[in-house]
Amino acid sequence: QVQLVESGGGLVQPGGSLRLSCAASGLTFSRYAMRWYRQAPGKERELVASLTSGGGSTNYADSVKGRFTISRDNAKNTVYLQMNSLKPEDTAVYYCNARSVDWGVVSDYWGQGTQVTVSS
Repeated sequence: QVQLVESGGGLVQPGGSLRLSCAASGLTFSRYAMRWYRQAPGKERELVASLTSGGGSTNYADSVKGRFTISRDNAKNTVYLQMNSLKPEDTAVYYCNARSVDWGVVSDYWGQGTQVTVSS
């Protein structure tokens, strides 16, 4: 059974930092591209950051470039999202996603989400 478990969310003041973690189990982690999404109240879920299976390529939403960093530790089956210079508009539930495509078959898994609230 595949599980993705996020942690590290919480309440932080504007300008502060948080590091989210997503621990994966039940899959061959190194074969999966990893992504962080977020969803704010009343808004659609949006892609925040992505990282290839080998960790060699990353992409970020324009709204977080220069502030957020995605990384992975394949030995620990964990992906991270370091969030710096947080803004109130970063407030959302953050979700971890694992995705692979093998021979045209898509495998797509989601965590349960962790709340990030940026407020003074």
